[in-house]
Amino acid sequence: MAFIEIKPEDVETFYRILQKEAKDGGYQLNTDAEFTKNLIAGLMKNEQRYGYRACPCRLASGKKEQDLDIICPCDYRDPDLNDYGACYCALYVSEEIATGSKTIAPVPERRPPRAERGNQAVKQAFSLTSSPVAALAFPVWRCKVCGYLCARDQPPDICPICKATKERFERFM
Repeated sequence: MAFIEIKPEDVETFYRILQKEAKDGGYQLNTDAEFTKNLIAGLMKNEQRYGYRACPCRLASGKKEQDLDIICPCDYRDPDLNDYGACYCALYVSEEIATGSKTIAPVPERRPPRAERGNQAVKQAFSLTSSPVAALAFPVWRCKVCGYLCARDQPPDICPICKATKERFERFM
């Protein structure tokens, strides 16, 4: 596969888009523009490589269904922001870090090892069959990124809150 060179102006354009999306969603990007643009270039490279924007700080499998939890914004962003003030790669930061009243500290990896991720998927699929939500007229879908809930036949193509794609939704128990 031939890779197209990622141009600085493309990174700058994507940077501005992410800044707006972050602000609109109540989030903040890291204020170190050079650092943030390097992460964005990594997201863009991963999109070329795999067809999706896997976190540049994690090892992606190249199989989207196995990497849904690490497609930016990853499933771990909000817990990391709540507990540490930054996500794992520090693309997203808390207001305290953005304003300089707090410094970024290392964020431990929350992603379970590959073997455990497989077991979690099996447990989740099993538990869906015994869910009390199953008695509702429509299934309830939850965005794994921001927690948005909706009751409908299928999840929305794009989350109206955080703009995550349909694949980032799970059936809510």
